[in-house]
Amino acid sequence: MKGGARQLHIPLLNDTQRISVFGFGPRVITTITDGRILPTTDNRPPTTINAMKPLFLLPIYLTALLLAGCGEEAPKLENHQPAPAFTLPDLDGATLSFPQDLQGQVVALRFWADWCPFCATEMRDIEPVYREFRGQGLRVLAVNVRQDRDTAARFIAKLDISYRVLLDEDGGLARQYGVTGLPTTYFIDREGRLITRILGETAPELFEKIVREML
Repeated sequence: MKGGARQLHIPLLNDTQRISVFGFGPRVITTITDGRILPTTDNRPPTTINAMKPLFLLPIYLTALLLAGCGEEAPKLENHQPAPAFTLPDLDGATLSFPQDLQGQVVALRFWADWCPFCATEMRDIEPVYREFRGQGLRVLAVNVRQDRDTAARFIAKLDISYRVLLDEDGGLARQYGVTGLPTTYFIDREGRLITRILGETAPELFEKIVREML
């Protein structure tokens, strides 16, 4: 593999064991088709739960408990399949429906919560990328998972971001997309198809690289 880049394999994304291999810290990216993690964009190795400090384990386990449905199987999302449709309210009380309201746009669908250790920094860092490319059709949707409007609004008020914030108060959309850790980002192309998923912290450089390739 060029430049000594490593390629790791994890279980298929619909496998319940996938939570054991992804990092808050390493910037890892995976396509949806086969659960293959592409090479990292920095020199930090991918981490596993066993290598993490207990402080960072809590959000992972908490997310799994909050999002797990009783007896529900995680959805089998595949590369280039249509992204699951949804309708959610935003912080201002308006409603957004996907894909109807975002036809022909490139969408970064980001799942977050206020207890996520990297979400605040990451959400601020993505703002300049969004401002640079929104005129070319980029839309960022920051989906708050299982928190009420006031909690989400207090957190967002500190960030100075302009992209849209949606509320997934019952966690239904996160379950629909198979989210098992926060933050998680899905990239959806102009035809409404799932292209790429990032697990964990996202460097703005990586975010911008993916967006440039999709626009």
